[in-house]
Amino acid sequence: MRKIALLLQGITVSRGISASRRIAAGSIVLFAASVSFYASAEEGLHSTFDNLLSKYVTPISNGASTQVNYDGFKKEQTKLNEYLARLSKVEQSKFDSWDKDKQLAFLINAYNAYTIALILTEYPDIASIRDLGSFFSSPWKKEIAPLLGETRTLDEIEHELIRGTNQTTKTYNEPRIHFAVNCASVGCPALREEAYTGNKLDEQLEAQTKRFLSDSARNKMSGDTLYLSKIFDWYSEDFEGKYGEWRDTSTLNEFILLYKDAMRLTEAQVSVLKNNTADIEYLNYDWALNVAQ
Repeated sequence: MRKIALLLQGITVSRGISASRRIAAGSIVLFAASVSFYASAEEGLHSTFDNLLSKYVTPISNGASTQVNYDGFKKEQTKLNEYLARLSKVEQSKFDSWDKDKQLAFLINAYNAYTIALILTEYPDIASIRDLGSFFSSPWKKEIAPLLGETRTLDEIEHELIRGTNQTTKTYNEPRIHFAVNCASVGCPALREEAYTGNKLDEQLEAQTKRFLSDSARNKMSGDTLYLSKIFDWYSEDFEGKYGEWRDTSTLNEFILLYKDAMRLTEAQVSVLKNNTADIEYLNYDWALNVAQ
């Protein structure tokens, strides 16, 4: 009898262990499925915009920049409007539940999509986004974007929501956003040929930064002089640690040195930057529309 009891006990324990393993395995599967679901849900939110970008944004200058087929966007403006309508339905509470990368991807996509929509209001009868404003009215101050419970301007999306210049708004402390938000101009960093997503954001921002800094027409070093886009002048505080150090950098030179390979800097030029003895000149900004030629 004792042998039978021990045998039965062993079976029970064995079954318990098997059941525990099945539960653990099931939990892992459910967790993986939930991660996959939320990732695909985010991609689904931006899938229409991603499709439009892949169709109507074309690399130029050996991939250093892009041109935009606004005629194509005009033909499919209904799809663009549907995408913007989906963004406008995202509630603040939902947005707040997302991690920072997902939030930031959402805001960058919103800025870029609303910029394209703004261009389409007058295209093809404009040569620059600045044509949509006047001496008294900036195109970036037009209330065109229903987003997170308010009708916002492009300036509000970029400066308050993304950069956090409003003290009541948190900052993402991410200088690379300047190479992702696009102002529909030749002088602006490339409009990316895909939508941003939280799970790929760091990779995408890194690629955009290298892309822009590798473009010698807009950023280069000659001798001891650093010639940079006006973006580095306009937003100097974002590269100088006002919102906290970013990757152990708190000066523009330190930021540039992270991308010394993209800028093809010599050892002598790297030394000049490290010693803070470089001269800096900011190049003129080309506001011509980044339209496909």
